[in-house]
Amino acid sequence: MSSAQLLVVDDDRGVRTALRVNLSKAGHTVTLATNADEALQALRSSPFDLVITDVKMPGETGLTLLGRVREAWVDTPVIVMTGYGSVEDAVSAMKAGAADYIIKPVEKAELLLLVDRALQTRALRAELIALRQEVEDKYGFDNIIGTSDAMVRLYEDISAVADSSATVLLHGPTGTGKELLAHAIHYRSARRSGPLVPVNCGAIPEQLLESELFGHERGAFTGAVRQHLGKFEQADGGTILLDEIGEMDLHMQVKLLRVLQSGTFQRVGGTKTLTVDVRIVAATNRDLREEVREGRFREDLFYRLNVVALAVPPLRDRRDDIPLLVDHFVATFCKKDKRDVPRPSHETVQRLMSYAWPGNVRQLEHVIERAVILHRGGTSLEIPTPEDLRPSRDEHDPLPPAGTALPDFLAEHERHAIIAALKLENGVQARAARRLGISRSNLNYRIQKLDITIKDVAYE
Repeated sequence: MSSAQLLVVDDDRGVRTALRVNLSKAGHTVTLATNADEALQALRSSPFDLVITDVKMPGETGLTLLGRVREAWVDTPVIVMTGYGSVEDAVSAMKAGAADYIIKPVEKAELLLLVDRALQTRALRAELIALRQEVEDKYGFDNIIGTSDAMVRLYEDISAVADSSATVLLHGPTGTGKELLAHAIHYRSARRSGPLVPVNCGAIPEQLLESELFGHERGAFTGAVRQHLGKFEQADGGTILLDEIGEMDLHMQVKLLRVLQSGTFQRVGGTKTLTVDVRIVAATNRDLREEVREGRFREDLFYRLNVVALAVPPLRDRRDDIPLLVDHFVATFCKKDKRDVPRPSHETVQRLMSYAWPGNVRQLEHVIERAVILHRGGTSLEIPTPEDLRPSRDEHDPLPPAGTALPDFLAEHERHAIIAALKLENGVQARAARRLGISRSNLNYRIQKLDITIKDVAYE
């Protein structure tokens, strides 16, 4: 263990001297005090990594000093020394929050072992607090960029609902930051010290989703060689994020509804009923009301999830936030790649604000990352829109342009396919839907999602 600042408190000069010699030889810096008053004065003057105190002393006892340290210097561990046979003092010290106790006469090897253990525990606790703060900073409101009216209302709603136990349904187009908002809800709630367990319901095959959510027993199916704890058990005492909940099939919806109603479930292949305390945050880019009407989503499950519904606005509805987002992403990627990149011009930002961004914030992020990576000098950062990067009609490269994510690429092509179908059918949505092989309501949903207007179609 590295050198530490230690405070030794004992009214016996011989004990103080012996402890200072042994601890100093181990590489620690030792300050001595003869009683609790001197110890408190030393603690107020400079920080200490560990306090070692006797129990029996004139004036305030070591147990009283322990209580004062626990109140004012909560991160400073205390080891209590007690006379041989004083079991009651040792028990009282541990109940009062002592890191450990040692019986007099003190053995050097045991003392150094207890000191190292207490310092290691303190270091691990400090590291855990730092990591937790880092996570909270990453997923707090400070990392959610936007001052538009739509975002301010969303912040207010999240602040109001976060500290409750209510189920939350986040709905909005792909790429709007629903997962980031789910993290913000968790880390602003009373469950912040518990786990946040995300599950992408659309990325897990239907036959595996039940095992993933609820776990399975050994031998439950071929390949189940050991017991597996599901996401609900892992999230006990915390929050589970059911992302892309609209992709879940009806069979699994029934099982999920049972958990929401009773808080109980069984592992696949098991008979024991398990109970968990889990808050549900669900997210979807689908219109679940429409999914209910089409028979693809259970109405009773929808109302269970829709206790508090928060709409996450698409980027086209918060264009005033685009300059802030551009500044944020440029700074983030420049810092990541350790490079200095000029800021984009006013004209560039205005052009970005006029683009529809069907892939929303995520698409904008990818575009800016590409621009920073490819920047080769110049007075300003050039940031082309996906429209500028689209290949000409005689090119047939099936891959997205470099720096463009597949969902953004597909959204852009979906938008152009719908516009083309509407033009061919003179704007008649029913016929355009038939041409595209989807229902009229589905087409209408996609038109709204992709911000397709009459100007885009411009049929004659």
